[in-house]
Amino acid sequence: MKDFKLTVVIPCYNEKGSVKTIVDKVINAPIANKEIIIVDDKSTDGTSEVLDKEIAPLVSRVIHHDTNTGKGGALRTGFENATGDVVIIQDADLEYDPNEYPKVVMPIVNGECDVCYGSRFLNQAAKGYKANQIANKTLTALSNMFTHQKLTDMETCYKAFKREIIQSVDIKENRFGFEPEITAKVSRKGIKIKEVPINYYPRTNEEGKKIGVKDGIRAIYCIWKYRK
Repeated sequence: MKDFKLTVVIPCYNEKGSVKTIVDKVINAPIANKEIIIVDDKSTDGTSEVLDKEIAPLVSRVIHHDTNTGKGGALRTGFENATGDVVIIQDADLEYDPNEYPKVVMPIVNGECDVCYGSRFLNQAAKGYKANQIANKTLTALSNMFTHQKLTDMETCYKAFKREIIQSVDIKENRFGFEPEITAKVSRKGIKIKEVPINYYPRTNEEGKKIGVKDGIRAIYCIWKYRK
């Protein structure tokens, strides 16, 4: 996979203040051949207009949902339209740095693995709200029990896949239940997920962090529902 193409899928909902900044960072990320697909999940804050007027000419494709489906639904649309050799997820906030794509993508390109996660906890101190850290680690441990993976950060945004693998998974979850679902279904295929450490710049609830207690409860349900 020497001359590979990377598809970056950006699910976007009410990110008017950050979406242009993150798109600029993705465009300038140190992987030359990139396909950038943004899925606007029926934003209501003016994000849709920014995407059409300022961002559409800069990226491969902007897709607008007619109804709000959640992160999982937006990712499902993005994956269906991906044409790259490798696909990576990029949230539209500024918590993850696209300059770190090579860390997560190159293990796949080099043939070390078929799926790679960027971990916020591997070999480093955790950041962000303590409650979120505990929840993430608890959910990861529960997921590992059923998938037999040895992950430290199942809930990470930076998940990269060979395109044929992610497109072969029938994704059902529409919100943040996507994370345990995709981990379980990839594991069911007998795929060992590789982890690499990445940096993380958590935003606060006031800055627009969307995941909450209900999502944690749903994640537990999804871990059980999609268990092997």
